[in-house]
Amino acid sequence: MRYKILCSDLDGTLLSTKSDVSEFTISEIKRIKNTTRIILVSARMPSGMYYIQENLGILDQPIICYNGALVLHENKVIHSVSIPLTVVRDIYKLTEPLKVDLGLYAHNDWHVPKTSERVEKEIKYTKTIPTFKSTKNSILEWEDKNVGAHKIMIMGTKETADILMPQLNTKFQQELNIYRSNDTLIEVSPKSVSKLSAIKSLLADDETLNDVISFGDNYNDLEMLVNTGCGVAVANGREEVKKSADFVTSHNTEDGVAQYIQQHLHI
Repeated sequence: MRYKILCSDLDGTLLSTKSDVSEFTISEIKRIKNTTRIILVSARMPSGMYYIQENLGILDQPIICYNGALVLHENKVIHSVSIPLTVVRDIYKLTEPLKVDLGLYAHNDWHVPKTSERVEKEIKYTKTIPTFKSTKNSILEWEDKNVGAHKIMIMGTKETADILMPQLNTKFQQELNIYRSNDTLIEVSPKSVSKLSAIKSLLADDETLNDVISFGDNYNDLEMLVNTGCGVAVANGREEVKKSADFVTSHNTEDGVAQYIQQHLHI
C-alpha cells in the first residue's frame, strides 16, 4: 500500500531505546522518505525532536510537538496554541499546597524549579537542558514576554496525582486535556489540540487522512490511529490502543515500526 504521509510517535514507538532510533529504523525511513513525507508526532519539545529528525535525514519535514500544541517546519511556527498564563497560575495555586513540581514548556523553553530523578531522566532522554527557576518566577517572566505554556508537566507522587486528577478534571476539563502519563506524572495541554488536529493542519489540498499511516503506543495516540488511513500500534502499547488499531506490529525495542515499513510500505 502507498501512503503519502507517515506520522509516528516517538517514545515507546519509533525509538528503540529511551532516546534513539536504531540503524534499521534509519535505513527504512531513508528508503521511503523521497516518496513519503515523514512527520514526527510527540509530546516532546522541539529540541528533544530535532536530533532524531537529523538522524533520520528529515530535517526538511515538519514536526508536531507537545501533542499538537506546536507545529514547526524548519524552525518556523505553522500552528501554535498555548495554555493562558491565568490558567497556569490557577494550576500552580492548586498544586502548590501538595509540594509537587511543575515543568513548564513554551516553544523551546523548559522551566523546572529544581532537579529531580524525573528531570534528570528527561535531560538524558531528550538531550535538552532546562532552565532552573521557581514556578512563580517563570510565570512572571512569561507574563513579561506575553507567552503561554504549550505543556505543563505535574511531577509528584502517586498519592498527589491521585488527589490532583479529579480536582484538575473538575476545574479545567472544559479547556484542557489532562492526561496521566504514569502513576506520578500528569501532562496538561490545550483542549483544542491533539496529534490528529495537528496532522490535519499539515495536509495539502489534494491530501486526506486516508493518505496517512500512523504509529503509536499510548492513549494520546488513539485518535490519530483510529482516524488515519492506517493506524499501527506497537506490541508494547496500551491494550485499548492495540484493540483500536488496524494492525499491531512488534515492540518498539524490536524495531516494530521499521519492521512494518519494510514488510508493507513499498516505493
